[in-house]
Amino acid sequence: MKKATRLFFALVFILGGCSKPIDSSITSSSSSSDTKAYLDHDLAVLYTNDTHCALGSDTELGFAKLSQYKKDLIADSNYVTLVDCGDAIQGDAIGTLSKGSYINDIMEEVGYEVAIPGNHEFDYGMDNFISLEKNSSIEYVSSNLTDLRTDSLVLKPYTIKEYDDVKIAYLGITTPKTITSSTPKYFQDDKGDFIYGFDQGDGSELFSSVQEYVDQAKTEGANYVVALSHLGITDDCSPYKSTQLIANTTGIDVVLDGHSHSVIECDRVKNKEGKRVLLSSTGTKFESFGMLYIDTEGNLSTGLIKECSGYDSKVDSYIKTIEENLDEKLNEKVGETANLLTISNPDTGKKQIRNGETNMGDLCADAFKAIGESDISILNSGGIRTDIEKGDITYGDIIKVMSFNNMLAKAEAKGQQILDALEMSCMKAPSEFGGFLQVAGISYEYDTSIPTPVILDENSVLSSITGTRRVKNVRINDENIDVNKTYTVSSTTYVLKNSGDGNTIFKDCKFLLDESQLDNQTLMNYIKNNLNGVVGDTYKNPLGQGRIKDVTSI
Repeated sequence: MKKATRLFFALVFILGGCSKPIDSSITSSSSSSDTKAYLDHDLAVLYTNDTHCALGSDTELGFAKLSQYKKDLIADSNYVTLVDCGDAIQGDAIGTLSKGSYINDIMEEVGYEVAIPGNHEFDYGMDNFISLEKNSSIEYVSSNLTDLRTDSLVLKPYTIKEYDDVKIAYLGITTPKTITSSTPKYFQDDKGDFIYGFDQGDGSELFSSVQEYVDQAKTEGANYVVALSHLGITDDCSPYKSTQLIANTTGIDVVLDGHSHSVIECDRVKNKEGKRVLLSSTGTKFESFGMLYIDTEGNLSTGLIKECSGYDSKVDSYIKTIEENLDEKLNEKVGETANLLTISNPDTGKKQIRNGETNMGDLCADAFKAIGESDISILNSGGIRTDIEKGDITYGDIIKVMSFNNMLAKAEAKGQQILDALEMSCMKAPSEFGGFLQVAGISYEYDTSIPTPVILDENSVLSSITGTRRVKNVRINDENIDVNKTYTVSSTTYVLKNSGDGNTIFKDCKFLLDESQLDNQTLMNYIKNNLNGVVGDTYKNPLGQGRIKDVTSI
C-alpha cells in the first residue's frame, strides 16, 4: 500500500473515522449497463469547510500543506479531487480588503475544483459573489440558491466528475439561514422584496429540492452522490441540519458538511430508507482537512488529517506574496489596550458574546454610540468576531474584530421599537445567537425561564411579539425607557436598515446617518480619537460593565 494511502487509513483508525462498503443498490444508471461501477484507481476527495481566511504556513496546517498532500496522493496514482464546503472568503483582513478575491486566487492556485457558497460568501454582496463565481476556475454549485424572479437556480445544482468509467456527482447545499445570517438586503430588490431564496421554511422545501437533484444526478448516470453542504449539526442550525437532510432524503452516499464548525471524523446517519450515510466535517480555520476515500472495491471511508509533513513551496510563496502586499497596512498601529478584549467567558472558555455581555462588546458598542453621537447604540454580536490581546492594537486586529465591512448608520426610533429589538435579541438565549445585541447607553435584564414571545415568519424574519416578555428593567442613560419617546440609535446598516438576523424593526425609521463609514473604521476612529489611542481599565472586566444581566437563576 502506498504511503499516502497508508497515512490515510492510519488516521481513520486513530482519529475515529469510519467506512461504508459499497451498497449493492448503487449501480450505473446508464441504460447501457446495470453492473456495479468500480474504479480502476483509488479516489481521494479532499475537503475543507469554514476556513474563514485561515492560510496556514510551511509549519502549520493550511493551503500549502493541503496542496502538497494533494500532490502526494496524485504521485501515488490516486484520483484526487479537492472541494470546499463554504465560508472560505470571510473572516480576516485578507478577505475583507479584497472582498474575497485573494482567497479565491489562492484556492485556484492550490487546485480546488468544486466549491459551494456558505452564508459568508455573500457578506460582500450578491453582485460581488456572482462576479467572483463567474471569474473563477472553481466550479460553484448549489441546489437551493434560487432567483425568485425567474424561479431558476443561480448556480448548477451539482457537477459530475468522471474517473475512468465511474461518475460522481458533487451536489451543493447552502443553509437557508443565509437569508438572514448574511445581509438580507443583498437578497432583495429596491422595494425590499426578496428576489433570491434558499428554500427556507420548515425544511421540507429544502429536502424536496435536494431530492429532486439527487434523483436527476442518478438519472444522468451518477454512481455516487457526494453532498457538499453548508448546513451544520448544532441545534441553532435546525430545521436544516445535515442530519435532518440525511433523514429526509435518499440516494446520497456521503455528506461533507460545514457551517457549525463541528469536528466530525465520520458519523453514520440513517437516511429515509434506513441506509447509512457517511457524514464528516473538518471544524474551522484549518483545524484539519478531510479525505473521503473510495477504493477500487467500492468501499467509502472518511477521516480527518490534523497534521502532515511537507508543504508546497510554490503555494507558500504565492501566499506570502499576497501577504506582503497587505502587511504594511495591517501592521499599522491604531492604539493599545491595557487588558485583553474578549468575546469569550474566561471562566468557562466558551464564547460569551452571543448570549451575554463582554468587554469587547462594550467597546464596539461604545464606539458606535460615540462616533454616531446618539443616545444609544446596538450591535449584533455576530459582527464582532474575535479577541484583541493586551498590548498594541493594529489595523489588522481591528479588521479581524469587524470583518464584514458593514456601515455606520443612525436612526430615530421610539422606545417601544428599542424594547422590541432587545426582546428579539434575547429570543434564543441562553443558546448562541448572532443577533444578540451588545449595547451602549442601555442597561437591561432578561429571564430565559420565560418562553420567548418572538414569532418569526418562514424566512426567519420578525413577524410579531406576543405574550409575556423576557426583557425587563430597561434603562436608557440611567432613566427608565419611555415607550413613546424618540431616541437616536446608532448601529450598522445590517441591523438598522438591512434586516440583519431577521430584525425589521428599524428599517422604516427616519435615518440621520446612512452608510456613514465602515464598521471597522468606526471602531478605529473611536480608539484613536475618543480614547486617545489607549483602551484603559474602563474595559478591564472581560464580562463587561453590567449593562446586560441574565436574571434567570436569581
